[in-house]
Amino acid sequence: MPRPKGFDPDRALDSAMEAFWSKGYAATSAQDLCDSTGLGRGSLYNTFAGKHQLFAKVLRRYEDEWTARQVGVLEGGGPVRDRIRTVLMTVVDEESAGSSGRRGCLAVNAAIELAGHDPEVTELVRHIFVRMEDAFCEALERARREGEIEADRDARELAQYLLTSMYGLRVLGKTADRRALSGIVETVLRPL
Repeated sequence: MPRPKGFDPDRALDSAMEAFWSKGYAATSAQDLCDSTGLGRGSLYNTFAGKHQLFAKVLRRYEDEWTARQVGVLEGGGPVRDRIRTVLMTVVDEESAGSSGRRGCLAVNAAIELAGHDPEVTELVRHIFVRMEDAFCEALERARREGEIEADRDARELAQYLLTSMYGLRVLGKTADRRALSGIVETVLRPL
């Protein structure tokens, strides 16, 4: 099948992301990718080289889009608790939205499915996790300097706690209801 008119690689990546996010890496077939992107197999493989290479590009795009939004909130203004609450409640909102099908976090899903036995995916996911941890840490260090949290609090330890909590919400979001997830957010914020 020839490449569709107006082929947009970014749009194709977004469509492939949706396919991988909905089904997971292993369960997403070449036909699923063709159907989601509108590309024929030849165009898909000529553009992205293969399924694994496409998945790696999707993970990088996920970081550039989704992770960057969360980091942007943490880098913004206002009280640190409010910024952290916004990030965590975004997770609750996304996991509670019926249209997304409780799909969780693409990075967490990739970690569960492939990290540990796929070195490239392991490194890509690690990079996403470190970026989020660093963003939490920087927000907390700034809050500590400005007197929002106690000076003796270890910003790195708190950042790791928040990172674990955020990704835990993603996993719990596959089964828990909005009320339970919102309650967890408030519990997570208490130690701050």
